[in-house]
Amino acid sequence: MMKRKVGIAITVLLLLLSISMPLNIRSKLSHDIRLFEGQEHMLSLQLPINLYIRADKAGIVKLNGSPTLDDEYNRLLLRNDLALTGLTSGIVNLEFSLFNGLIPIRHLTVNVLPEKEVIAGGHSIGIKLHEDGVIVAGYFYLKQEHSDDYFSPAEAAGIKVGDIILSLNDYVLKDIDRAASIIKREATQGPLELMVKRKGETFNLSLEPHLCAEAHEYRIGLYIRDTAAGVGTLTFYDPDSRYYGALGHVITDIDTNHALEINEGVIVQADVVNIKMAQRGQPGEKAGIFREGQNILGTIEKNTVSGIYGQIEDIGTYDTPYAEPLSVALAHQVENGPAEMLTVLEGNRIESFMVQIERVSNQNRAGDKGMIIRIVDEHLLEVTGGIVQGMSGSPIIQNGRIVGAVTHVFVNDPSRGYAIYAEWMLHESGVFPSS
Repeated sequence: MMKRKVGIAITVLLLLLSISMPLNIRSKLSHDIRLFEGQEHMLSLQLPINLYIRADKAGIVKLNGSPTLDDEYNRLLLRNDLALTGLTSGIVNLEFSLFNGLIPIRHLTVNVLPEKEVIAGGHSIGIKLHEDGVIVAGYFYLKQEHSDDYFSPAEAAGIKVGDIILSLNDYVLKDIDRAASIIKREATQGPLELMVKRKGETFNLSLEPHLCAEAHEYRIGLYIRDTAAGVGTLTFYDPDSRYYGALGHVITDIDTNHALEINEGVIVQADVVNIKMAQRGQPGEKAGIFREGQNILGTIEKNTVSGIYGQIEDIGTYDTPYAEPLSVALAHQVENGPAEMLTVLEGNRIESFMVQIERVSNQNRAGDKGMIIRIVDEHLLEVTGGIVQGMSGSPIIQNGRIVGAVTHVFVNDPSRGYAIYAEWMLHESGVFPSS
């Protein structure tokens, strides 16, 4: 009977510990950790009993100064801090438990990255989704006469979102106004012959326009966009891989708000010739002149939630305050406080302006609103009123590291806006290894 009571007491004690302790430990180990090689990260656990840790891989990190061994439990007194030190690039999973593995509490992934230096951007760039033609942004579905069915003639003919329509009935399509006029005129004449470019290959196809019952006119069932998407800012480029990141946010279709599929695209040099000042409720804008043809800077290979990416072909010569490579900060290294932003206000001269990082979010995955910044530079406020369209991608530097890039403006307070962590852009570009 006594043994049974003791057994019950131990079971209750283990149950209580398994409920209360994990909650405390999980709150202190709520996010996975990313470190640079040689970097130390401190965790203040301050728990009253011993904790056991097991690593599934050896040689990636040190725990309180001791390298981890495969499947070895490392007994730690939790009244002390836990110091994690990155040894070599790789990912290790740590299992935290009580009573030598009897009660598992938390799995923590530690990703050790090689420290990387890249060239800070700030360059004003023109973004062209393709050099010629008009880009297919989406389908428009027509209601057929004497039927409740909806369909897109273009989709039925085999046109895909992201295709470039170069010509229609031998008429070259240079912009959406000319394209709309030609389509409206030619659609009444019967089947249309289109020249289409998709992923570098050009081909012809026929398309049969259909009468839209609601509009009472012939249509082909497409949303199209000019290949020029406007002016933005280069965030960084890697002199080793020649890969770049820009914008810090996805390029979306105006009508559908969906991400544009970009099969081909280029970034070109752009000179800022005018700035429309931002006011409360009215976003400002940089007006730029594209330098096309021989002034192509690079290709656009990816359009993602964290920006556009591709290969730099020729960065050209720019006047910039940061010509030498800078280290990139991990998200958890960014702090509230003063920083600087690089961007162009006139021509192609990159200037540095003071900003304040007001809030940093504890993100463990990519998002384009990782921090809130405020423009505090008097000259920049006088010229632009704050953050304007075209500044997206402007790099933010703090403590000698590239920490992020401007992504969005607060419409009701253009002196403030969001920024993305540079770490996410480096991962997306492939300059940092995948998590």
